[in-house]
Amino acid sequence: MDIVPDADVEAVEAVDGVFLTQGAVGEDASVQHFVIEPGASVPEHDHPHEQVGAIIEGALTFLVDGEELVVEAGDTYAIPGGEPHAARNDGDETVVGYDIFSPPRANPDWKE
Repeated sequence: MDIVPDADVEAVEAVDGVFLTQGAVGEDASVQHFVIEPGASVPEHDHPHEQVGAIIEGALTFLVDGEELVVEAGDTYAIPGGEPHAARNDGDETVVGYDIFSPPRANPDWKE
């Protein structure tokens, strides 16, 4: 069993106000913790990994296929691999959540 405490891994500021921390990586999936400050956004991108996640605090607006979808604290979501998506924090509260990627995304572009 592999345990990766958030406190033991340095967060990377992938884009202004968006902080990502690589969590545990298994054979079939990986976990990423994220913190997105008010007003910050993740530009449109895609990746081959299926992405499922949960919002722990705040609310995040996803842009998928020209549609805006708000995911709030306590909500979960799934984004198919290869689907272009973007996200932004339109609120006054910091957004905190977790993403799970399958297959594992052990060396994401934001770490290169």
